[in-house]
Amino acid sequence: MKVVVQRCKRAQVTVDGKTVGEIGEGLMLLVGVTHEDTEKDADFLASKIAGLRIFEDEAGKMNHSVSETGGSILSVSQFTLYGDCRKGRRPNFMAAAAPAEAERLYDYFNQELTALGLNVETGVFGAMMEVSLVNWGPVTLILDSRG
Repeated sequence: MKVVVQRCKRAQVTVDGKTVGEIGEGLMLLVGVTHEDTEKDADFLASKIAGLRIFEDEAGKMNHSVSETGGSILSVSQFTLYGDCRKGRRPNFMAAAAPAEAERLYDYFNQELTALGLNVETGVFGAMMEVSLVNWGPVTLILDSRG
């Protein structure tokens, strides 16, 4: 699994003009699933994200996690994270998991974040979504369960 993590002041996702997920301060996650991913990958990334110290303390150092700050999560499925652009000009998405399996693991991942005590909002799997955020810092990290 790959997750793009963006620390944000606020984020929102809309489908057909209707807001389906919205948060204030917290983390905006773009989540991609590949063929070999399992619950173990989702568990690893959920735990890593919940404890990732990327929020500033009183001294301005990144010493607090989203769990410690009471921030929320906006999680959006993003199969294009597995787009391969090495050949030609059109991305190849062969490395992205089949939709049914990707949705199952995406849902499992979000449930694990919730089980860790986080407030999780989501987009709509497979829908055409409009995502907006105010990236705070900016702080953007790419996590991969495979190293």
